[in-house]
Amino acid sequence: MNLNLTLIGQAIAFAFFVWFCMKFVWPPIMQALQERQKKIADGLDAASRATRDLELAQEQANETLRESKEQAAEILEQARKRSTQMVEEARDSARLEGERMINNAKSEIEQEINRAKEELRAQVSRLAIEGAERILEASIDEKQHGQLVDKLAKEL
Repeated sequence: MNLNLTLIGQAIAFAFFVWFCMKFVWPPIMQALQERQKKIADGLDAASRATRDLELAQEQANETLRESKEQAAEILEQARKRSTQMVEEARDSARLEGERMINNAKSEIEQEINRAKEELRAQVSRLAIEGAERILEASIDEKQHGQLVDKLAKEL
């Protein structure tokens, strides 16, 4: 057996095998590798998009949270102002009501004083009339007159 012929036969078989693999086997393998590479690249792109979307969502959530906190603080401040205003209104109302009650009490006291004065005037005039009647009915005697005046003074 000739070694050269065997080597040439093997070289021709190897060249045929390489051509066959490059023509029929290599393209599907390369296509599968390219598809796999494309899927990996798409997955990485999707992951980076998801990361960006997550960052944007976090920023939006933080912004919404900040706005909510600001609104809550504003509402609390408005509630404090309103409560202070209500306390002031209640205080003013109570002060006005107190002043009105004091004025009413003063006017009632004034009316009571005036009624008492009128009653006293009526009593004094009645007593003066009674005293004058007694003096006029009795004889005009200094001694008796002095006693009646003392008696009237005691009654008053």
